[in-house]
Amino acid sequence: MKALIPAAGLGTRFLPATKAQPKEMLLVVDRPAIQYVVEEGLASAADEVVIINSRQKKVIEDHFSPNPELVAMLRAAGKDAYADEVERVGNMNVSYVYQEEALGLGHAVRCAAEKTGDDAFYVLLGDVLVPGNEMLPRMQEISDEHDGASVIAVMPVPHEDVKRFGVIAGEAITDDVWKVDSLVEKPAPEDAPSDLAVFGRYLLSPRVMQLLADVKPGVGGEIQLTDALDAVLREEEMYALIIDPAEGFDTGTIESWLQTNNVLFNRRGA
Repeated sequence: MKALIPAAGLGTRFLPATKAQPKEMLLVVDRPAIQYVVEEGLASAADEVVIINSRQKKVIEDHFSPNPELVAMLRAAGKDAYADEVERVGNMNVSYVYQEEALGLGHAVRCAAEKTGDDAFYVLLGDVLVPGNEMLPRMQEISDEHDGASVIAVMPVPHEDVKRFGVIAGEAITDDVWKVDSLVEKPAPEDAPSDLAVFGRYLLSPRVMQLLADVKPGVGGEIQLTDALDAVLREEEMYALIIDPAEGFDTGTIESWLQTNNVLFNRRGA
């Protein structure tokens, strides 16, 4: 089972900081943002993390590659703790596929089809951090309880903010699990079927990858993952795990990235 991390985007909201440095490599406290996501993927049932990368972002690959010269230099200087960490990160089980054109999240996921084969797979959005690494195992439990159904993470948001998100329609089956009937992209507040917004963590059945091959480009010429999820709902059940907002962090804007740094730095010192 693979954990897919789409990372080929341009990071335009962070320009000019991302002109020469990928957004995924921006520091969050003591490590690049993408390292949190890779560590989360490897802490799950996944046996490998697959980064869907751009060929212009080689620095991401450099970060997760061994660097014996640096390790040796650090050890010679008596900085064994740093050497251990550089060695650990360089030996993480990470591989890469490439998205040659920025044609949407669905297209990015489809680029990893040969990696996932006929297995279920995770999708972890790279600008969403879950430092506790507990979300994916809980999603796996829900999937196992429902014959391998797809599971998405959702978070309650203020009702007036639903217009910024994809939200789910469905019904509660426990305090923190809903059975999903449909997904609605950025509804007007008066039309929203719930206040539960899709959060950026997915555990998807192999059928989703198959359906992505037939999804047509939508708004902006992009292939949307949401369209494949809508299609799979006509064939299979899907569930949603409601998460506590304190479990995860959105780093997709400068403001939210700064807030995440502040919160996680303060937690580290607590």
